[in-house]
Amino acid sequence: MKALVYTGVETLSFDDVQDPIARDGEVLVKIDSVGICGSDMHAFLGHDRRRPAPLILGHEAAGVVVGGSSAGLRVTLNPLAACGHCRACSEGRDNLCPDRQIISMPPREGGFAQYVVIPEANIVTVPDNFSLEKASLAEPIACGWHAVRLAQEALDRALPNAQCLVIGGGAIGVGAALSLRAAGATEITVSEPNEIRRAYLLQHTDLAVVDPASLNSNVAFDLVIDGVGFAQTRATACAVTRPGGVIMHIGLGSAEGGVDVRRLTLQEISFIGTYTYTAADFRATAQAMCKGRLGALDWYETRPLEAGSQAFKDIRKGQVQAPKIILKP
Repeated sequence: MKALVYTGVETLSFDDVQDPIARDGEVLVKIDSVGICGSDMHAFLGHDRRRPAPLILGHEAAGVVVGGSSAGLRVTLNPLAACGHCRACSEGRDNLCPDRQIISMPPREGGFAQYVVIPEANIVTVPDNFSLEKASLAEPIACGWHAVRLAQEALDRALPNAQCLVIGGGAIGVGAALSLRAAGATEITVSEPNEIRRAYLLQHTDLAVVDPASLNSNVAFDLVIDGVGFAQTRATACAVTRPGGVIMHIGLGSAEGGVDVRRLTLQEISFIGTYTYTAADFRATAQAMCKGRLGALDWYETRPLEAGSQAFKDIRKGQVQAPKIILKP
């Protein structure tokens, strides 16, 4: 099969590779659509030791099952495979399983290919009338869905009464904003520094999208979701959250800096890390998407898989308008 292979820092090669073979409990999926995630970009730049070259990246995927009793099913893929029997799994927190695996991270190859193998328990069917391109957005949106669910448990007020800020207008941030809305939030602001991305979102969504520089210093937010995770965005989150408020930290942009521990302590601000999603969160996200609860989901562009290397370079340069590029094998 053909695949887009990460072969070294800032290098991707479109090559012939060995076809994957499904083992017991697994299915072979023919990929229709696969999104480029920020974590793929981290690997591409050589910043993720968990993803050493050579490796097929890509974990935001949807396609059609090939062979077996599930053949022909149109599915979106939960890329995170947990052991199913540890304490975290038994408590429904399978995203924290110490033995978790994810496609696009050894030992599992990813979805930037014509086919991928995944545990059968990780496929979620989508209706025939629902686009597989949109179905591939389930993974990034589920990250926001999970964060919003945890935020509701931590907040001292109901979401309809909360002032919410989402930092970042990429797919994680947009997904978080849409998840907030689906959960009942009405006062939602999205901050995005890239002018072309901001203009795109204002044109293609009905979200309130602003330049971070224009945030009113007198406005204190009850809930801030950082979908970027750089020192600057963490510093912003710490500065604009009201006393007693909550910061949900999704982004993995960088590992250090930006957290004002003194302010968090003196103002009793909760800073909560949030990693991916549980299997239940993923299924709930996919169901909400298919029922139209998360909007039109048309904020992406598509490119052929063989043009994936250029797509990565364009994202690196900040030249991509849409929150998500979806590659088509």
